[in-house]
Amino acid sequence: MIISRTPFRVSFFGGGTDYPAWVEKHGGAVLSTSIDKYCYVSCRHLPPFFEHNYRITYSCLEHVKTVDEIQHPAIREVLKVYQDGKGLEIHCDADLPARSGLGSSSSFVVGLLHSLEGLRGRRVTPKWLAGESIRYEQQVLGETVGYQDQIAAAYGGLNILHFKKDGNFTVEPLILSAERKKEFGSHLMLFFTGFSRIASEVAKSKVANFSAREQQLHAMRAMVDEAVELLVSGRALTAFGELLHQAWQHKRSLSDGVSTAAIDEIYETARANGAIGGKLLGAGGGGFLLLFVQPGKQDAVRSALNHLIHVPFRFESGGSQVVYYRG
Repeated sequence: MIISRTPFRVSFFGGGTDYPAWVEKHGGAVLSTSIDKYCYVSCRHLPPFFEHNYRITYSCLEHVKTVDEIQHPAIREVLKVYQDGKGLEIHCDADLPARSGLGSSSSFVVGLLHSLEGLRGRRVTPKWLAGESIRYEQQVLGETVGYQDQIAAAYGGLNILHFKKDGNFTVEPLILSAERKKEFGSHLMLFFTGFSRIASEVAKSKVANFSAREQQLHAMRAMVDEAVELLVSGRALTAFGELLHQAWQHKRSLSDGVSTAAIDEIYETARANGAIGGKLLGAGGGGFLLLFVQPGKQDAVRSALNHLIHVPFRFESGGSQVVYYRG
């Protein structure tokens, strides 16, 4: 048996500039971090005593004889390559719900590939994991997804991700002192809105509007550089929160599906009680809301949003890892 642990991510700036339709023309960049909330994927060969050859456990339970019968699209397509004539059991658990804006779908694909490669006795690099996950999601599954989620999940850490027009990418760690990084993290709050959505569906409407929203996307890309300079310069962190607020206004303008009246009300309530800025994570439409709040005002925000689930988190830097192996 082998178990992989792959982190979810929080994206601060540059989201939208990582979609192929934009990257191929302009390149792009994202400032993001992985967090200490994870997707766990365990794999093992099944003993030959069952009527089924594959046992797949996620939010559903599947017992099937052939790969083509598997209902989960990502598992089905990946196992078309990894089937070896042996029975297989795959089990997925996660610290946070799927379809919530934290890159969970990509974390799952990264973790699945990591576990299956490990089951074959192979050690793979973060670059390979990110590249293969991108290929599966974009080309094999045909999902409207960008590049950032797979890279953040595979590499881990607080990074500037650079996307090049030719499809290549680089990962630049954001170097901050321990004190500055701790101060930065202490201003971040995460709330679950209770609304889930299929990110690729929201993303389709955003991508369709790219040609009419070039000014906003260029501004969102420029905010990556501005945020990095702000963090490394030692300036007051309140400016980071203000920048997040500006970025959220740009993001909302990309598509009507990015926000809703209910989400807007939550956001304005948070701002009225001390939050400087924030954003919905992921494509939008629901999921997790990230808020930037000075520590002294966080109790007031938490109280005002007491109908939502507050999820404390920390930065993590390990990326996808094999945490258990028994051959």
